[in-house]
Amino acid sequence: GTSAGAAPPISFNEALQYFQTADLSECRKKVRATVRRRGLAALVRFLFGPPRLQPQLQGERELALAMAQCGLDDNERVHMRILQTIYKKLTRSGLGCPRYGAHWEELGFQGADPGTDLRGTGMLGLMQMLYFVMDSRTLPLAQEIFKLSQHETQAPAITLILLQNFPFCIMSVNITRIVIQALREECLSRECNRRQQVIAVLNDLYAAAFLQLYRVWKWQHKTLADSGFLLKELELSTRKKPKQLLKSLEAYVNRSPAADGFQQPSPPSASGGGEEINFTGVCDLQIELEGEARLI
Repeated sequence: GTSAGAAPPISFNEALQYFQTADLSECRKKVRATVRRRGLAALVRFLFGPPRLQPQLQGERELALAMAQCGLDDNERVHMRILQTIYKKLTRSGLGCPRYGAHWEELGFQGADPGTDLRGTGMLGLMQMLYFVMDSRTLPLAQEIFKLSQHETQAPAITLILLQNFPFCIMSVNITRIVIQALREECLSRECNRRQQVIAVLNDLYAAAFLQLYRVWKWQHKTLADSGFLLKELELSTRKKPKQLLKSLEAYVNRSPAADGFQQPSPPSASGGGEEINFTGVCDLQIELEGEARLI
């Protein structure tokens, strides 16, 4: 495969400016911006649901959803720089890497081509990873989570220690899918309206959700077998308590005493409403992603 390793790292803002000016018309055609409700559900949503996103923010939401429909393109230099920057930051390497190869599996993609794991999140999935590793506030967290994802033990075979490793990038893509769904269900409109931002809110919520998952995974000694359930819990928290998650992230990056605790996952709700994301665990994500193209 070709190597774009010599390409300089790209900041999140530079990458975002590229998408703001790129022709995403084909991607925009695929976007279904909000979850449609009918009958009683529509009435309940109107009377008791969250506020609608303000008109001046609609364009930014549409851009985010269009990015999620945009596939990884080998011919787009910015796409390749995003991929290389993520690789370098997570591996703490100054060297680039080939476009295809087993090294992507080490980062937690399913195979030699990261592009095949982005269905359902598209370039937004990579952009959120880029934000995670390029923001100085969240880079230490990203590297800590990546370290945990690589967990191996040298313990003797007789010692029963559960391996806590998981595919970092696949988990990240799952979290982006959860965040996209929360946006589409207008669960984030209040926060977006308050901050007069959409993509920044999505990025912070992504980091906050990853932080929550990391804490539960690490301190409750979770393994891949628990991933489906934990992602389902995270989906509920993201939809129902986005503000709480964001406050937890803020406490973490500011290193306040609250950063040492973590929010307990909320119990599953039978009346959750909205469109369900069926998680069966990250091991089965390839099948999962193919079936979830409808999410966006």
